[in-house]
Amino acid sequence: MKHKVSHIHFVGIGGSGMSGIAEVLLTLGYRISGSDLSENAATRRLAALGAVVRIGHDAANVAGSNAVVVSSA
Repeated sequence: MKHKVSHIHFVGIGGSGMSGIAEVLLTLGYRISGSDLSENAATRRLAALGAVVRIGHDAANVAGSNAVVVSSA
């Protein structure tokens, strides 16, 4: 990996934009975690690909991440 960032957490990972970015970063080898208010097809797909997905937002969800991505959507 070229960058010091290795673990990225997405708040709202189940959204169409966030899930797409998360999936691309997963395929590039980044460790991805995320949270969303409810489970959907996108959160299930990301979990199946290796992302750690939590249902519900909590400050503890971002522990250990080097970067946090938040959408205004």
